[in-house]
Amino acid sequence: MRGAAAGRPRVLAPVLVLALGVAVRTGAGAGLVTCGSVVKLLNVRHSVRLHSHDVRYGSGSGQQSVTGVSAADDGNSYWRVRASTAGVCERGTPVRCGQSIRLTHLGTGRNLHSHHFASPLSGNQEVSAFGEDGEGDYLDDWTVMCTGTYWSRDSEVRFQHTSTDVFLSVTGEQYGRPIHGQKEVHGMATSSQNNYWKVMEGIFMQPSDVFKAEQYHAEL
Repeated sequence: MRGAAAGRPRVLAPVLVLALGVAVRTGAGAGLVTCGSVVKLLNVRHSVRLHSHDVRYGSGSGQQSVTGVSAADDGNSYWRVRASTAGVCERGTPVRCGQSIRLTHLGTGRNLHSHHFASPLSGNQEVSAFGEDGEGDYLDDWTVMCTGTYWSRDSEVRFQHTSTDVFLSVTGEQYGRPIHGQKEVHGMATSSQNNYWKVMEGIFMQPSDVFKAEQYHAEL
């Protein structure tokens, strides 16, 4: 996998998102996670946010590492919610429970990814960040497991890897240098309290007019 191009202006991405997105607080679709939104995801049990950076694993795939960090203000913990590899999800469309999506790391443009490599600390399934400029492969797809119809920002959800069925998890193993104190993020074959995530900080795209119209007619 190629490294990030030198000098790539990744830092401009949050500015672009701010120009395009609006936080939704009231009205139809308030409190829903929508495609195009940029979010931080907290592992509920271990209180760490899903994180990545241009540091590669020294074993396994050698791809970009994905970890959990306790700091709430770390800019490398933002992920953009996007359609699955073969799917379509218009900006502002609420994400349905059971829908497959991609989570693209805002800072490096690589997608949350998993595959049959062992994770370096626990020996569970490795989770990495993969691709270039948001384009990787089908192993970037994750299914949002939640209750109800749509992924709500105040709900605890699980992310199940669409191809291998593991759940995105943290079980507390901690790295040393060069990412001292960060927690391992990996895939687990079984559902447990280690699998639950909640949206925290973020920039949320306003629900689309089509969705608002559907909600209006459903209420009549």
